[in-house]
Amino acid sequence: MKIRSLTGVALAAVVAVSLAACSTGTNTADAAGISKEDAATATSAEDFGGMDALVKAAKAEGELNVIALPPSWANYGKIIEGFEKKYGIKVNSANPDGSSAEEFAAVKAQKGQSTAPDVLDVGTAVLEEAGNIDLLASYKVDNWDDIPDDYKDAEGRWYYDYTGVMSIGYDSSVIKKAPTKIDDLLGSDYKGKVAIVGDPTQANQAASAVYWAALQKGGSADDISKGIDWFADLKKAGNFQAVTPTQATVASGETPVILQWSYNNLAWGGENNENYKTVVLKGAALGSYYNQAISADAPHPAAARLWQEWIYSPEVQNLYLQAGAFPSTLDAMVAAGTVDEDALKAAGGQPADLVQLTAEQATTAGEALAAGWAAAIS
Repeated sequence: MKIRSLTGVALAAVVAVSLAACSTGTNTADAAGISKEDAATATSAEDFGGMDALVKAAKAEGELNVIALPPSWANYGKIIEGFEKKYGIKVNSANPDGSSAEEFAAVKAQKGQSTAPDVLDVGTAVLEEAGNIDLLASYKVDNWDDIPDDYKDAEGRWYYDYTGVMSIGYDSSVIKKAPTKIDDLLGSDYKGKVAIVGDPTQANQAASAVYWAALQKGGSADDISKGIDWFADLKKAGNFQAVTPTQATVASGETPVILQWSYNNLAWGGENNENYKTVVLKGAALGSYYNQAISADAPHPAAARLWQEWIYSPEVQNLYLQAGAFPSTLDAMVAAGTVDEDALKAAGGQPADLVQLTAEQATTAGEALAAGWAAAIS
């Protein structure tokens, strides 16, 4: 994905405020030595006085609000548990199965409330929608240079965290022969069995299933109409299930075939369901990095910034990799020798020839979905 050209007004420099200089009121520094207002405009750990001071400020807040992070998604269960254990900060997880659009909706609806999201994990298409980037704070993690330049906003308002590739997950006790091409899903063996995770006009993973179908059918990142047409054919064949799948719907047999990110399909199989298998089709592969971001209205601004430091540490980047998701600092970790080599091998090695939509392509694709999706599956 190419560098996105984003402009905006730089955040004001953070003014260090000592405890001795503070009086009562909303600007009073707390026990951590920094006011909430200053924490909310901090653009690096240095603005807190270093990493130890950031940890102290985050611990003083004591909580972190995350949203749309299912425990089985890219190892987020272990990532959240590790953060709580290491820092003693309670993580409040809201709407774990929510979409990227719902994340921003929560930021807007809960503005000023203690329950509002502190941090976001969102798809590019929704991130780029009008006004959304303006809701984000600028912050650069300590190992900022480990994130490639075209994987991050120059002002630090968003940065890639991980990607997978689109894949087909299927219950091998129901589907006896693994699909080898996307048109296999149009056959009678798949009657009422194929689902995607959410509404493509709202959820990045669901939209990516349509984009991938377009590529598999000879379309391109510039024109995803063949993907919409393919889903229309899937609907006409009676094979499309308009149900948002979960591990429970797979186990019950309601949704035995799912198009979703490889790391999610892998997580749903293995020890969780030995019959559930994952196929990455030959031909065009589609990836899409999700973006980490901090809400400018975060009720726990120090904890939000510490969460980003945690996310981009080699420890957590390797947790992504162990789930089959490729972290954004992978190249830097390979060069530094900090990558989990076994996990990298199990994930298929560093991805090559991966198609990703640029910001402009994602916008165009989103407009095509908004115009044509409802009719395609009606």
